[in-house]
Amino acid sequence: MKQFWQRLSKRERSLVVFTVAIIVVALARYVLIGPFVERWEWVRSQLEIQPQLLEKNLRYLGQKDELVAMLEATQNELKAREPKLLTGDTPSVSASDLQDVIQGLATKEGTQVITTRVLNPETAGSFAKISIQMEIGGQIDQLASLIRGIENSPKLLMVDEINVRSLFRPAGFPQPQGTPQLAQQNLRVSLTVSGLARSQSPVATKSESTPSQTKGNSTKTSEP
Repeated sequence: MKQFWQRLSKRERSLVVFTVAIIVVALARYVLIGPFVERWEWVRSQLEIQPQLLEKNLRYLGQKDELVAMLEATQNELKAREPKLLTGDTPSVSASDLQDVIQGLATKEGTQVITTRVLNPETAGSFAKISIQMEIGGQIDQLASLIRGIENSPKLLMVDEINVRSLFRPAGFPQPQGTPQLAQQNLRVSLTVSGLARSQSPVATKSESTPSQTKGNSTKTSEP
């Protein structure tokens, strides 16, 4: 290296020294100065954020009584709405309660419940959504009153889907033999109504299914 350096001219030596200086400065910039600057920026940002976080936390602490009061009000409101839930320890019993409610409203409005089908329950947090699909026949005014009755029911009910089919036949239109003459604007409605019930824990469901299974085995054993 000494011989190589001596063979270089003065101009070449200057270029080598200048290149080495640039490399050293670049390495210092990216290895030492860069991380130091990033760390300094992070510390400065934290110093700016921490007072804001402290102020925010102090503001929440100052609203503790108000938040506790709001929580109690919400709990009382939920407790007041508890009677609006469907009764029953199982989804099937809750679906039966829902059918009784709709059947009572349909009878009150003079409509006829033709078919009823219970849909699979859906879990919604700590509640279970119980739905039934019913086919109802009646006049347009009767069906409108029925839907209003469902919406204003003491139970918390929701109409998820409604399909209306008209059975109107113009005057003089021939009716099939054996079919009674339909009144004008007679409608057939497919109605999906749902309500909410308390969801049952797996332990309760298991303990409930065990006696049923024992009963089934006992019945099977008693066969000749």
